Amino acid sequence: MQRLIPTGDPARPAEFSRDAQPVPAADEALIRVQAFAPNRGETFLLEEPRPGLIPGKDVAGLVVQAAADGSGPSIGTRVVGHPAMGGWAEYVAVPTHSLAVLPDEISAVQAAALPLAGITALRLLRTAGAVTGQRVLLTGASGGVGHYLTELAAAAGAELTAVTATPARGERLRGLGAATIVHDVADARGPFDVVLESTGGADLPVALAKLAAGGTLIWFGQASRTPVTLDFFDFFAGPEAAVIRHFHYVGAPYGHDLATLVRLVASGRLHPEIGRVADWSQAAEVLVDLRERRIRGKAVLTTGTAR
Repeated sequence: MQRLIPTGDPARPAEFSRDAQPVPAADEALIRVQAFAPNRGETFLLEEPRPGLIPGKDVAGLVVQAAADGSGPSIGTRVVGHPAMGGWAEYVAVPTHSLAVLPDEISAVQAAALPLAGITALRLLRTAGAVTGQRVLLTGASGGVGHYLTELAAAAGAELTAVTATPARGERLRGLGAATIVHDVADARGPFDVVLESTGGADLPVALAKLAAGGTLIWFGQASRTPVTLDFFDFFAGPEAAVIRHFHYVGAPYGHDLATLVRLVASGRLHPEIGRVADWSQAAEVLVDLRERRIRGKAVLTTGTAR
């Protein structure tokens, strides 16, 4: 079968290679991949790939071999999955606890845009707690996670201020429910009960200073790729009893969260923001554009069998 592997070349980060079809473990189903979505964080790993790196965590496709232990979907079932790796290929083995069945009304392209970004958004909101009536600040809002967070938080009753680079992206976020759009975190008018911070660098201390007393900043990304410097004397002199929490979405099983995302999309309550769809022969170009933030929302690559 064919798969994409890292090259170490920033101009062409991935190329096709021949590989054996994976042999699933007893609790894994073999999926014929129809569409997959690279994530911007994966593009950073491609810059200096570690030996043995086989990217690919967001896939949608068809079960061609059911799990030997009897768990999970049967042969011929359309699914979305979140494997630990290996999804940029014609076939991938996925634990059945990290799969969800797709209804006919959701395409493989839509589904592939869901896993990492959607699961991250769901779990971030659970970490934030009840946000109904809360003032929430979201930085880096125009990425895949940001779109899902905006729509989910607004639906939950939050008064959301979204930070995004351009007016066009801001208008899209406003359409998803953001109450206020700003293009620089310094322009956000606090105080905020919750800050969801994904850019790091110089933005995090500015966002932190906008917390209300007893508020929480949840740090879930480093999109700026710039180290953060915090003056804790300023923090201690700032919002009383404020909290900084680090967040990472990882923690299988993922199937329940995937099923929740599928249900929300199918009912029209969540709308994947897909900025680019291309055949996987164009993977190198798409990966560069994703890394350089030239794609709004998610990018999805198809293997020629997507519908």
